Amino acid sequence: RKNNRIVYPLVVLKCLQARYSAKVFYTHAGCTLVALNPFQPIPDLYSLDVMKEYHCAPQPQEFKPHIFIVAEEAYRNVRGQLVPVNQSLVVSGESGAGKTWTSRCLMKYYATVAASSSVVKNQDTVERIERRVLDSNPIMEAFGNACTLRNNNSSRFGKYIQLQLDRCQLLVGASVQTYLLEKTRVACQPANERNFHIFYQMTKGATDEQRKEWKMSHGQRFAWLPNSEKTVEGWSLFLIFMHRITFILHIALQILAGILQLGNVNFSSSSDESQTCDLEELSKDFLQRAAELLCVPAEELQTCLRVRMLKAGKQSVLKPCSQAECSVRKDCLAKVIYAQLFEWLVTFINNSICAEESTWCNFIGVLDVYGFECFHINNLEQLCINYANEKLQQHFVAHYLRAQQEEYVSEGLQWSFVKYQDNQSCLDLIEGSPVSVFSLLNEESRLNRASDAKTLRIRMEKELCNNGNISWDKFSKEPHFTVAHYAGKVNYRIQGIVEKNKDPVPPELINLLQKSDNPLLHQIFTDKEADNTTCKGLSKVTVVSKFKNSLESLMKILHTTTPHYTRCIKPNPDCKPMTFEKEEVIMQLEACGIVETIHISAAGFPIRMSPVIALISFLDVEDDGNENLRHMVEKLLHVVLRHEATDPLHNLDSEKHNSWVHCGRTKVFLTQSMVSHLSVRSWLVRKEVHRWNRAASVIQGTWRKWRALAEAELDDAKDLQEDMPALNPIIRERGSVQLSNIQEPVTVRGWPMGLALASAPSITVSLTATGFQKMMSVMASLNLPSRKGEYKVETNQYTRGLASIRAQPKGSVKLHCQRSPLLYADRQPGKKCDVTGFNEILLEKTL
Repeated sequence: RKNNRIVYPLVVLKCLQARYSAKVFYTHAGCTLVALNPFQPIPDLYSLDVMKEYHCAPQPQEFKPHIFIVAEEAYRNVRGQLVPVNQSLVVSGESGAGKTWTSRCLMKYYATVAASSSVVKNQDTVERIERRVLDSNPIMEAFGNACTLRNNNSSRFGKYIQLQLDRCQLLVGASVQTYLLEKTRVACQPANERNFHIFYQMTKGATDEQRKEWKMSHGQRFAWLPNSEKTVEGWSLFLIFMHRITFILHIALQILAGILQLGNVNFSSSSDESQTCDLEELSKDFLQRAAELLCVPAEELQTCLRVRMLKAGKQSVLKPCSQAECSVRKDCLAKVIYAQLFEWLVTFINNSICAEESTWCNFIGVLDVYGFECFHINNLEQLCINYANEKLQQHFVAHYLRAQQEEYVSEGLQWSFVKYQDNQSCLDLIEGSPVSVFSLLNEESRLNRASDAKTLRIRMEKELCNNGNISWDKFSKEPHFTVAHYAGKVNYRIQGIVEKNKDPVPPELINLLQKSDNPLLHQIFTDKEADNTTCKGLSKVTVVSKFKNSLESLMKILHTTTPHYTRCIKPNPDCKPMTFEKEEVIMQLEACGIVETIHISAAGFPIRMSPVIALISFLDVEDDGNENLRHMVEKLLHVVLRHEATDPLHNLDSEKHNSWVHCGRTKVFLTQSMVSHLSVRSWLVRKEVHRWNRAASVIQGTWRKWRALAEAELDDAKDLQEDMPALNPIIRERGSVQLSNIQEPVTVRGWPMGLALASAPSITVSLTATGFQKMMSVMASLNLPSRKGEYKVETNQYTRGLASIRAQPKGSVKLHCQRSPLLYADRQPGKKCDVTGFNEILLEKTL
């Protein structure tokens, strides 16, 4: 088993590489579909004709693996049950693996097949719903996706899309639930990465009228838009979809333009700490533009960025901010605006595509989540992302184990699983009670004091030392902690993690935005304040607690649905077409749980087939009923096991037969050892049969040559019977020849082609022959040994290779001796062998 933990991943890796080279990008791995990203368009792989082919197939599982098989299976699960069960399609993988594209294909598939399945409903209504659902995709991607080092279209948020179906399984609406938007990207972009797509689409694709409206000149550069020289796609498509939904998104774009202008505002430190920081000369114009686009007074905006309000009891004290604090407040303002705008956008999309509760009864959910992340520097975002992956991995293993066990029970198999890698201890470390990483972060965040990284590390080490999934490097210059996830170890930086968890928003900034004359900003932050007043102690809500609550809500939904898993794999880190790097792929196989799935499957019966397929694999039989086939399979496998039990090289006596094989009610369950054993046996038999076939071919070819030679040399058999005296019936049946000096006829063995060989008893005969060789040949062919010291002759049927005899009934006997053309015609393999020499076989055939 220990060696198998190394062998199985390598076997899967080799299989995926071979299929990828053949341009086969989907592979089934148990209950999981593995999808490899080709990084290039594949013609007709996702066309409408292919959709219809899978949708109309009686058994889509018999087709080659495809994402449409997963989609169709989930759709039929809803449609084909008396009490339909909601379905969830979980699409996971690292950035750049193809999750967004896969989710897009799934939505397109359902929008197509669910719409085309209706005949009664109004087709205009169906097309409108389909268009709204699909139109929401480019808007969500524009606001939530960005270009990163790993992916040019990386989703910087998680989303769960519910496609709502009515009783006729017709698509009538949808809703979107999002998780953990990476809002820090608005004001801080990692090296060589970019901001969200929407900003670049605006600056590159805006018309002159729009630039004038957004106070954006052609040559203006923005500090928050690095790498803007790269090509940008999707703006025209975005505008088309935006016009289809509503005009209010134009107001949202105006707010985004204000954020870009705000990013160019910079402050310089004041020589007097009691005075506010100075605004740089070039920044005054940017601040004015930002205030106008956000529809707030420029002076109030400047004050909120440079002065903070402290509460001392019931009194409020204004204190100037340092240069660093001014930059933090500016970034905070941009992040809170973008985050709230994104939440409003999701709500707005849901309102436009969500159906009324009375019109739908079931749904198919598509979950597109961020994959496991491990960078050089990992912060709170990576901790939350990897925590979500831990939860989903636990759900996947539990679902897989439950499905395995249910199938074993239904087939009448009594078997329990061996131990497998359980990540519950890691989840206890992150979210457990009473003490965990999250609880310590929340407790530290609620304290009204500045956080110290070293102090927090010491406390975490003290409180969490009993959990083996966490460790510390005491010699590291920068405080961090290491978590052993199911996919590998990740180092998390402690510096700044508490501040990120607090996610503080100065109240004066919120008050400023509530006074905005922009109707959208005013609505968003007024509603937010109303929500805040209904939540007791809302200021205590942290990032991890909010994310944990939303994730628990998602898990509750998943537990009530039937899940289907698709694991997207990135074949190479550079996104090169048709390039497969083994190290990159094997790491992802481990990170997405495929390796652990293989281990669990290998511990049981990974190979399952129907009795028909089993017999076709092992024997050449026809289907004459499932019950009969089942008994035949049982008999075959038990014979094999009983034979192996007597083999001294196999110790099977100590093992039960069902530890290798089990014949269930409808399937045959085999371990990998049994399949390997049967494969070796069948290979040996096939090899022996091939050897027999080759030998038979040689014999057949040589026989054809010999027959041609004999036909050319021998007379017809009827010549031996001309003018013959009446013979004994028995002798006549065997054939005979009359010699001049023997009164009784000499019996012979006659060939249909005219071959006559003597088989007479030992007699003395006088023959006239010219030459010693001819005399010996005549005596040998007639089987006439000599008497009284004369020549004693033995037959040469086995040793001399007599090939043919030419005989004339009237006249002297003429013989022609020639050695047989067959290489081993006169040899006998052994005393115990029934096979004789070829000449002997021919002679025996004449009887």
